[in-house]
Amino acid sequence: MLNQYFERMVDVVLSNRGVLDKFIGDAIMALFGVPFNGERDADDAVRVANGMFRALSLLNAQRVAGGVDAIGIGVGISTGVVVVGNIGSPKRMEYTVIGDPVNLALRLEGVTKTYGSKVLISEATRLELKEQHLLREIDLLRVKGKHEPVAIYEAMDHFTDETFPNLQRAVVQFNEGIRCYRGQRWNDAIACFQEVLSLNPDDRPSKVFVERAEIFRQTPPSPDWDGVWVMTEK
Repeated sequence: MLNQYFERMVDVVLSNRGVLDKFIGDAIMALFGVPFNGERDADDAVRVANGMFRALSLLNAQRVAGGVDAIGIGVGISTGVVVVGNIGSPKRMEYTVIGDPVNLALRLEGVTKTYGSKVLISEATRLELKEQHLLREIDLLRVKGKHEPVAIYEAMDHFTDETFPNLQRAVVQFNEGIRCYRGQRWNDAIACFQEVLSLNPDDRPSKVFVERAEIFRQTPPSPDWDGVWVMTEK
């Protein structure tokens, strides 16, 4: 299963100027902008993430037709300054990167399960994008081990009418829900997210924010609430 999966995913990475760093169990670590920076490294990374889900859709169709379970994945993308080069011991070195952006990408991959989003990118990645991508802001997040919050966005170009009905309308309504949520207008926020769910009942991020807004409506946050959600797990 992993060999079939890796074959398709690596093809997507390498066809979009990505560098395959390593396999970590069933995960893939890919680099962009190494060894030399490019103007569209962030775009390449987001394009790869969307391409991975298109390739996975074809693979899963074959798997289901063959009577085996579909594969589910999540992708985290972060941009920033890292240490890059041959790292290890004199007996074994490998070309890789280390630094906070690497750790953040790992955290974002992990929280795709929390939000039910497929591809999560950091604010730094969004600011580096040169091309048009369909994004929606998902949350202000403080990950474990960090004090400064980071805005995270979902990349959505891989969706189709079948996998996400009424996509454009839902994104507009979701964004309005986020504005109401940050403004502590709980009733308006719930109405917006429920409208998204009427357009696509399977939209997990909307379900998450309906639950949060209902809790805050019953028990309002402190006056200094900044809208940041704190992740207590890696």
